[in-house]
Amino acid sequence: MDGMQRCARILSVGLSSLWLTGGICIAHPHRQESNPPKSNTKQGNTQTNPTPDEELQQAIDSAGNDRAALVRNLEAFLQKYPEAAQRTRIYRALVESSLQLRDNARAMNYAERIIALNPDDISMTLLAIQLLEQHGDEAGLKRAVSYATRVLDFVNRPDDEKSPKVSQAEFLASKNHDRMTVLVFRGRLYMKLKDNTKAQKDFEDAYAFEPGAVAAEKMGEIAELNKDLPRAIQQYARAFSLFEGTKAAADRRETRQRLGNVWRLAHGSEDGLGAYLLKTYDELNASPAKATAAKNSGVTDPFDFTLRRVSDSSPLPLSSEKGKILVVNFWATWCGPCRALEPQFDRVAMSFQQNRELVFLAADCDEDETLVAPYMKENKPQTTVVFADGLDRLLGINAFPTIVILDRTGKIVYRAEGYDEEGSQKSLVSAIHQALGQASAAIQ
Repeated sequence: MDGMQRCARILSVGLSSLWLTGGICIAHPHRQESNPPKSNTKQGNTQTNPTPDEELQQAIDSAGNDRAALVRNLEAFLQKYPEAAQRTRIYRALVESSLQLRDNARAMNYAERIIALNPDDISMTLLAIQLLEQHGDEAGLKRAVSYATRVLDFVNRPDDEKSPKVSQAEFLASKNHDRMTVLVFRGRLYMKLKDNTKAQKDFEDAYAFEPGAVAAEKMGEIAELNKDLPRAIQQYARAFSLFEGTKAAADRRETRQRLGNVWRLAHGSEDGLGAYLLKTYDELNASPAKATAAKNSGVTDPFDFTLRRVSDSSPLPLSSEKGKILVVNFWATWCGPCRALEPQFDRVAMSFQQNRELVFLAADCDEDETLVAPYMKENKPQTTVVFADGLDRLLGINAFPTIVILDRTGKIVYRAEGYDEEGSQKSLVSAIHQALGQASAAIQ
């Protein structure tokens, strides 16, 4: 899928397309004289029996440019021919005409009929979700949730092919944007259904895939409802900082009002709010590459490094692992061989999980750290995942994947670059046993 923007675009099905799309290919009115209808002769009288296609053409022609008349005529045709082969295209014409007439309930009805006939029609599914969110009752909102889940499954399909003109980073960013869009849709639906727990989870996932103002705003709203003022302040400040463009001016004003309100509730006045907003803005717009480069600057002993766990950004000081053997897999989200190696590395780690002398880490080396959380949600590594935070620089890692084994003193005793389907796992297991043997001999 090239992007949810394409899918979300409401289909513009003009009257001309009813003649051009194939299923309703009826002779144009001005040609009817040269293509007279077939006739049957009974008892000397000529009697014309129009075909369903001809009746449909008449329904379209008689409506002219009157959309209301077109809706009446097409619905009358469907009442007479409810199983007409052309009904999907007729439904589309009814959706478009109903939207133009501001009859959203009718548009919603026919959009759902299209989905029933063609569950893979993603653009119409997204339109139905929007209409149900705005106008649906509780049952309609629940249907919209199921539609959103279906779209999310479509986005997550592994067989989605990447165009060779698009880089892996651009492709992943596009998919993450699509995931974010659908999760925000579904989160809003859950909020309308008063299920804020599920809504919170969807907004958190959406923000992890692509930090956005809408997800942050909704998380702030839920936090405010839960009387969690510090979190509400944090999320509203993020939303305020992330809104972009003139179209977001009204949204930003409303967010500013909400933020000011919770800040006053928490602090008694707005003193300090400006500094807090600037700090939030700077954090959201910091250069990931510069931030990572500054980590552990000047440290020369691997066991003096402090890394960050990707799961919650909590610190992992390697000094606490000093005296153990460290097995580190250096990888990046854009690296295909890294994906292939990951399950092998996990299996090796699991096979040694009872050995307290070993520590297994998967160290991410992405310059853009925002790519990592979505990757983990999709691939779910089993070993502890950390940001490399300069350890890759110290050890001279310049190709991915690279696995390094450090002995108890921090000396490299094994280094393997790249991925070998047949040999990587066997080689790593052998190297670990050798490192353990050397460690035992050193102790004796």
